[in-house]
Amino acid sequence: MQITRRLEFDAGHRIPNHNSQCKHLHGHRYVIEITLSGEVITTEGISEQGMVMDFSDVKRIAKERVVDAWDHAFLVYRNDKTVLDFLNTMPNHKTVVIDVIPTVENLAMVAFNLLVDAYQDSFGNHLRLERIRLYETPNNWADHVR
Repeated sequence: MQITRRLEFDAGHRIPNHNSQCKHLHGHRYVIEITLSGEVITTEGISEQGMVMDFSDVKRIAKERVVDAWDHAFLVYRNDKTVLDFLNTMPNHKTVVIDVIPTVENLAMVAFNLLVDAYQDSFGNHLRLERIRLYETPNNWADHVR
C-alpha cells in the first residue's frame, strides 16, 4: 500500500549558470509530496489501526525536516558567492545553503535525503519512503524515488 501527503511552502532560489530567466533571484510556491509504502497496520485498538501511517505524523516529520526550514527561505548553492555575499548583508535573513545548485531535481534529492531515515517502521509494517515529488510550478516537477 502507498500513501502520499502533500504540503506547500514558498521559497526563493536562482540557477546561477542558467541561460534564461532562472539566473535571476526569484521564488516559487513549491509543493512537496511525500509517498510512503508499507502494510496496513492491523493491531487492534491502536490509533493507527487501518493505516500505513497517520497522515498527521507524515506531515509533522516533513515539516520538522524540510518544510519549516525551507519555507520563506532563500535556497542558495554553496558556491554562488555573489548571492551569498548579498544575502549576508541582510541581518537575520532566512538563508539555506545547500551543496548543489537548487534546481527542482536537486531539491527533490536533498529533501529525500533529509527524510529517508525519518519515517521509521514502528509497527512492523515495513514502512519506507518511496518518493519525493517536488513541484516548482503546477506544470513542472521532479521525482526522487528509492
